[in-house]
Amino acid sequence: MSASSDSLRADYKVRASELTGRNWLNTGGEQLNLQALRGKIVLLDFWTFCCINCLHVLDELRPLEEKYSDVLVTVGVHSPKFEHEADPEALAAAVERYEIHHPVLDDPELVTWQAYSARAWPTLVVLDPEGYIVAHLSGEGHAQGLGSLIEELIAEHEAKGTLHRGDGPYVAPEAREGDLRFPGKVVPLPGGTFLVADSGHHRLLELGADLSTVVRTIGSGVKGYADGDAQSAKFNELQGLTTVPQELAQKLGYDVIVADTVNHRLRSVNLSTGEVGTLAGNGVQRLLDAESARNEVQPTELGTDALNLSLSSPWDVIYHPSGKVLIAMAGTHQIFSYDPVTHAVAVYAGTGLEGLTDGAPNEAWFAQSSGLSIDANHDVWIADSETSALRRIETDEQGQAVAVHTAIGTGLFDFGFRDGPAADARLQHPLGVAALPDGSVAIADSYNGAVRRFDPNSNTVSTLAQGLKEPADVLLDESVDGDPVLLVVETNAHQLVRIPVPAEVLVVDEGASQTQRPKTKVQPGEHAITVRFSAPKGQKLDDRWGDPTQLKISASPENLLLEGAGTSLGLTRTLVINPEVSEGVLHLTARAAACDGEPGGEIPDHAACHLYQQDWGIPVVLDASGDNELVLDLRGLN
Repeated sequence: MSASSDSLRADYKVRASELTGRNWLNTGGEQLNLQALRGKIVLLDFWTFCCINCLHVLDELRPLEEKYSDVLVTVGVHSPKFEHEADPEALAAAVERYEIHHPVLDDPELVTWQAYSARAWPTLVVLDPEGYIVAHLSGEGHAQGLGSLIEELIAEHEAKGTLHRGDGPYVAPEAREGDLRFPGKVVPLPGGTFLVADSGHHRLLELGADLSTVVRTIGSGVKGYADGDAQSAKFNELQGLTTVPQELAQKLGYDVIVADTVNHRLRSVNLSTGEVGTLAGNGVQRLLDAESARNEVQPTELGTDALNLSLSSPWDVIYHPSGKVLIAMAGTHQIFSYDPVTHAVAVYAGTGLEGLTDGAPNEAWFAQSSGLSIDANHDVWIADSETSALRRIETDEQGQAVAVHTAIGTGLFDFGFRDGPAADARLQHPLGVAALPDGSVAIADSYNGAVRRFDPNSNTVSTLAQGLKEPADVLLDESVDGDPVLLVVETNAHQLVRIPVPAEVLVVDEGASQTQRPKTKVQPGEHAITVRFSAPKGQKLDDRWGDPTQLKISASPENLLLEGAGTSLGLTRTLVINPEVSEGVLHLTARAAACDGEPGGEIPDHAACHLYQQDWGIPVVLDASGDNELVLDLRGLN
């Protein structure tokens, strides 16, 4: 499936469709169109702000945007997955929170998404200075290939006189004032104060018991990575925090472990001195190993050289009584463990595939796990955000994972705001979770703006509070005497709030929903699947162990497919679609491994290798006039 970019781009030209949506952000109020962008290389980034892969792409694109600022215009096309993401205020907050420095088109009805045949988040489309589509790419990890393509387009269009250098249309919004900016997680400290991940300011903030008095700051407040004292240390969109037991802290020389999310590292903090260090992570985002991915097996033990191991967007951390620190590794959809004494890093649960599958720890699927809590039985509760699910890892006496269970949630595209029996209840992108002393579990149900409670004894769900602005964390505030009180991090209100646990809980039913994407009409019977992949210039397919491409296909409901489900090598497949099933969803995962090297040549020793992967969930409806083939782009050039 590989070919040179020159040969692929010479075949035909497709004129780009107009950019249509509700509004534009980061343009100073100007409504852009393609004509205003003519003469620039335009990179359309189809994203949604819940998606960790989309957030990775934002960071991947920043160096390209800086290097090619006079010729490249990135346009973020925000096509929402969840209902909450269609709220213009929520989108504006996300654009500010993630420091997006390019124009963003608000596309709540997925009009531009459909015009460009996007089928997954993230999708990238490159337009040349004359307004023609030259590339479709899905997933993350394309920065190197995009750099090569941009260089080719610069050379071609400077020679033609169609490239216009100069400033782009980005207009910076006003800066936000205040002590907190999009706080993430919180942990109580001895003495009644609270340590907050002040994510938007890239620092830690210690607040007094009144939740407003600033006791001290740890970190310079400048985005970056640096160890050192409280004034010079740097973080990058840090999130989860956990304290370690006092006796262990004395031996280790630090009290707090921080999930430094965008730096892909675990950091340490000595509360006495304010000194910040690094415990794990080399700063390089972890991807599935190509050989392991080909065999769908990930090593459990990753090694004790923690500083030279790659992590991927650690979103939360918690100290487990077994002595391990558990990590919600949002970027690889897994739970990791870290031993602070031996520095051993391991996969605690999860295959790395995105979805909702229970069972043995090495067979379970998670989806952007973002919150962790430990109950009285030492089981691990998880806010599994992309499946809008509450999950539980059952553990043994040694703290080892035994099995994964789902308490609330049914799949990647199912969400809602519904209380009642857990099997029917729905959440919407929860980010935080807290096991309470009575055995119930409080949930920061972020996109519903609520705090929910799951009662395992009655197997029911209720609502404790609503009307919040994207609550990201919740914990029992033990500093308050008397009736139980929850402490909630209200991210988009830039504050921490206390919420008394009501004597009588609410029962809310605003319904169950599914992500609404256009359904593809397909004919019953045979259906051809083709995934296009072209290795970037300077790379070749890694065929040292056989075919380096793989396609995994399943369906919901399962009987939608009579033939063709399963995993096999290659990026083509013929399916047989059941004529007796009217509609469903095709789930596809495509992978391709490529290494630095020239096509036709040998891969040099110690060459850098890259795994390209994308998951698609494609709604289909059977129709005799529909298509009998589906072409998807993992990396396709026109």
